[in-house]
Amino acid sequence: MKVVLFCGGQGMRLREYSDKIPKPMVPIGYRPILWYIMKYYAHYGHKDFILCLGHQADEIKNYFINYSEYVSNDFVFTKGGAKLDLLNKDIDDWKITFADTGVTANIGERLKAVEKYLEGEDVFLANYSDGLTDLPLPQMIERFKQLDKIGMLMSSKPSRTFHVASMDRDNNVQELCSLNKLFGVWINAGYFIFKKEIFDYIKPGEDLAEEPMQRLIAKKQLAAYPYSGSFFTMDTFKEKQMLDDMYARGDAPWEVWKSSSSQKRVA
Repeated sequence: MKVVLFCGGQGMRLREYSDKIPKPMVPIGYRPILWYIMKYYAHYGHKDFILCLGHQADEIKNYFINYSEYVSNDFVFTKGGAKLDLLNKDIDDWKITFADTGVTANIGERLKAVEKYLEGEDVFLANYSDGLTDLPLPQMIERFKQLDKIGMLMSSKPSRTFHVASMDRDNNVQELCSLNKLFGVWINAGYFIFKKEIFDYIKPGEDLAEEPMQRLIAKKQLAAYPYSGSFFTMDTFKEKQMLDDMYARGDAPWEVWKSSSSQKRVA
């Protein structure tokens, strides 16, 4: 399956970095978060990517045009640097389509803009490009096929703490509860599977998570795949620091390609 990655947002809550580089290019260790997401999909055999570009698109293009395999791979260095033999590679079997979808476009508009690059695809994958997980993707795809819906999203428990206030008529707070602890609260984690029919539900100017998904819900054509395993967002500087710390100590569950227990399936 092809993988559509939304890479055009401005990442306003991560301004410390996104003023200089687009949010998907914010690094964790040696590589940007976009690379980890692409590596995740490639691990399961999905290596045909469509990047929906916008804000600072040139940064993403230049990164891959000047990609350095040796940064994240073992290699043999000889003849004073005249010869470098890579012992393994990351992206030599990836296909990447770079599509400028507009600086100010929303997710729905970006998806519609790349519809032409999905010709012939009955089903495709999509991602917000700002979250990491160890979700066993083949299981989600299998469930999607069983349910036979137009769309499916991975749902996760909130990773960030919000406090929900309940009030009486006089605005006295009756209860203050962490959203993370509320029973039955799941969020849209931004990992999607869609049939091509999704394009029939998106009208010009509409954002994907608003009117189009409401139409799918009304038709009972949007399913959730609840996953209680690891899921990490990178919306704030604090979350970026947390991911850096996890990576530094070798605790990076999103690197499913390094886990022998990770279920792998070639697309």
